[in-house]
Amino acid sequence: MPEVRSPTVRRRELGALLRALRNQNGLTADQVAERLLCSPSKVSRMETGHGAATPRDIRDLCDLYGVTDEDERERMMRLAHESKQQGWWHSHDLDFGTYVGLEEDATATKCYQSTIVPGVLQTADYARAVHEVVLPRLLPDRIEELVEVRMIRQRRLTQDDPPRFTAVLDEAALHRMVGGRRVMAAQLDKILEMSALPNIALQILSYELGAHPAMESNFIIIELPPPTPGVVFVEGLIGSLYLERSDDLDRYHTIFEQLQAIALNPKDTIDLIAGLARSYKDGLEALRIF
Repeated sequence: MPEVRSPTVRRRELGALLRALRNQNGLTADQVAERLLCSPSKVSRMETGHGAATPRDIRDLCDLYGVTDEDERERMMRLAHESKQQGWWHSHDLDFGTYVGLEEDATATKCYQSTIVPGVLQTADYARAVHEVVLPRLLPDRIEELVEVRMIRQRRLTQDDPPRFTAVLDEAALHRMVGGRRVMAAQLDKILEMSALPNIALQILSYELGAHPAMESNFIIIELPPPTPGVVFVEGLIGSLYLERSDDLDRYHTIFEQLQAIALNPKDTIDLIAGLARSYKDGLEALRIF
């Protein structure tokens, strides 16, 4: 399978290189903008990966920063070209397209969820039940499209050289009966199946634990290939946030490590999930009998 090149991550990788070069030359964004006859906001967008640099931009910046190595200039030109390509997710018109673009090239993700099963571990039926209650309501065809997107994203975890996926999940998500008993029984079986993969680690925060540091938030830490800095994705009803400052990354890494420390160990986690899966199946059998 050819290497997947996410344009979202290519922009961020190029931006990190441009920012490092500017700092090495002791220039401010305003000074660079003045030399290039553009706005400081354009320089900022190129450095943060929120805006794509053109080949002319790269040529002028390399000249300004004294980049004479042809291989390095060619590398930056290639990143600029790849950053303008279309990823598979662009055709699906996703509200979370930026996240999928980051996830596509992630070396590892660390996820905390308090209420639902993480998207890349969901069964199609569970994902469908989640999308059916979204407001405003989605049309059936759109729901099926979003379910397919979720299944495509999930395949990365089982491909050759997959990323590392580590999740801490509140026990509440296992009890919330999304889609009914049959869907939940299959969903917990799916979690058990995925947890057996060497690149996936899952721990549960039990009810008995009580209060913990992340009770009011769901978040995902996305680690990207160097020199591209990581990102924290925080999602809620008011919208999505992408936290990129080093102190934000450090804070969320610390919180995630604390959650791992207080959660059930992997063996006890598997035992808990397996027990709940049996209870859902027993409930189905009881309903069938009566």
